[in-house]
Amino acid sequence: MKNIAARQTVVTVDLIDRDPTAAELDAIELEMPGVLAGVDLLDAQIVALDRTPNELDERRIRRARRRVLAARRDLANTAVAAVQMGGAA
Repeated sequence: MKNIAARQTVVTVDLIDRDPTAAELDAIELEMPGVLAGVDLLDAQIVALDRTPNELDERRIRRARRRVLAARRDLANTAVAAVQMGGAA
């Protein structure tokens, strides 16, 4: 049985070996408040898993949910503003 191999070197860049572009880093920076708000929500929910949630736990979860929604709203408004100004979202 013969092995089949390419005779030419790879022309395209391997996606694993490249650094993020400036646009990708900007997109990550733009989404970071939403990610951090989601982490806070998960933390509040994990704390409430070990026991019956008390009033403080419920308030903490509600506040974290509101932060997630606010971060999503801000991200959506930023994307809409960028499109209206003629930029790419």
